[in-house]
Amino acid sequence: MVTMDPRADIREFLSSRRARITPEQAGLTAYGGNRRVKGLRREEVALLAGVSVDYYVRMERGGLAGASDGVLEALATALQLDEAERQHLFHLARRSGTPSGPRRRRPTATVRSTLQQVLDAISDAPAWIGNGRYDVLATNQLARALYSPVLDDPRRPANTARFVYLAPEAAREFFVDYDHVADAVATKLRMEAGRNPHDEELIALVGELSTCSEPFRRRWASQDVRLHRSGRKRVNHPIVGRLDLDVEPLELAAEPNLHLNVYTAPAGTPTADNLTLLASWAATQQTPATE
Repeated sequence: MVTMDPRADIREFLSSRRARITPEQAGLTAYGGNRRVKGLRREEVALLAGVSVDYYVRMERGGLAGASDGVLEALATALQLDEAERQHLFHLARRSGTPSGPRRRRPTATVRSTLQQVLDAISDAPAWIGNGRYDVLATNQLARALYSPVLDDPRRPANTARFVYLAPEAAREFFVDYDHVADAVATKLRMEAGRNPHDEELIALVGELSTCSEPFRRRWASQDVRLHRSGRKRVNHPIVGRLDLDVEPLELAAEPNLHLNVYTAPAGTPTADNLTLLASWAATQQTPATE
């Protein structure tokens, strides 16, 4: 049974970050040759963060409610958190005082017709709109052709995380850097869980992936988090072959829970030529819609 208890998430996140830092990495002198804990002791983190040991112990037990931004920044510095981990810490802190209560169901996101018009106006690049759960909510024609292996799943909305972890053979064939993609999916879902711990659909998705995929369980347990950033996605498309695509995820100001993903390639490259071939093939297909 998967739960998203903010206090438990705080405890596991802080203890896992503390365990990865040695006293030497923190600039501390390690006394004694037989340390019983991996990484830093709680009192060492408290010293580095400038708080009392009792206060840090309460925080690591899940008591981040009411912690000031200054205390959280000091704690993030002491634990040498990166940007994504700092944001995650603040998300956990802001929600640690929220009663768990019944799960609040968020309706499946829908895309406004004007946003679909924007997608359709992008004719030379695959573009699609998704949410933090990796649901594929709307696509243009070229994205439907590009993501045809993902969209083969009859469930709607199609979900990239399910494809990666529940159809691993097909996903390994499609994604050149499968392990990197699998890591990114799990870490970004963990980030989303920090933002929306009571999202019933997210809880159900994580539960399904945890039940059916040992690799997902392992990655989920790592407590690692990652931000949505631009980068490179390499795929083996079943029709046109290898595509090395530049990815730009764009936040939608009017739809804070959604993002627009646009895939491009420099002119004159083999990938640009293959995108042209993909567009020609897509024009002859009746690909299923995402909704």
